[in-house]
Amino acid sequence: MSKLSGPRWGPASKGTPKQLVILCHGVGADGNDLIDLTPFWGRVLPDAVFVAPHAPEPFDMAPSGRQWFPLGDLDPAKLGGGVRRAEKVLDEFIDEQLAKYNLSPTAYALMGFSQGAMIALFTGLRRATAPRAILAFSGALIDPETLKAEMKNHAPVLLAHGEADQVVPVFRSRDAEAVLRAANVPVEALYVANLGHGIDDAILDAGALFLKKAFAG
Repeated sequence: MSKLSGPRWGPASKGTPKQLVILCHGVGADGNDLIDLTPFWGRVLPDAVFVAPHAPEPFDMAPSGRQWFPLGDLDPAKLGGGVRRAEKVLDEFIDEQLAKYNLSPTAYALMGFSQGAMIALFTGLRRATAPRAILAFSGALIDPETLKAEMKNHAPVLLAHGEADQVVPVFRSRDAEAVLRAANVPVEALYVANLGHGIDDAILDAGALFLKKAFAG
């Protein structure tokens, strides 16, 4: 069993789940930080179950909250060790949840915000069975130099980032977009003027449309 647990929501249809969407929160938060997004996305995916696990480690810079990996040096090229430990835990959790709901290995998507976007991108592109979509909001691509050698799929990616983000600068997503495109990963990108480190209605709408298209196939 993985170390992860957290809140879940859906399906809105009240029927048997047909899709799984896993939401990965940012550093210092927990799964409750993102689960409130799910009723909005449940309108376009009424048969989806949304799960927002608490990250595996206590946040090491505050008395509360969780983290996927220690921040340390914020250079994405130097965070590989911590993110690889978290990748194993998230990878196992994805398989557990698919089995729990008796879903096909392909019937899932990953979403993450901030540090959660980093682990969603890292893990999703390295899974043998691709997610239908990866939504990475206000994040970064960790250890980008190893991506081409280690990636196992070309899952479509939605990057979204506020232009005024002072926590994770917007150039992190722009850099990720360039690397992903060079690796032939299908990418859509949304950069929102005057938005800081957060998710606004435009990003929510883009995420809903991206998920709807991903599962429509």
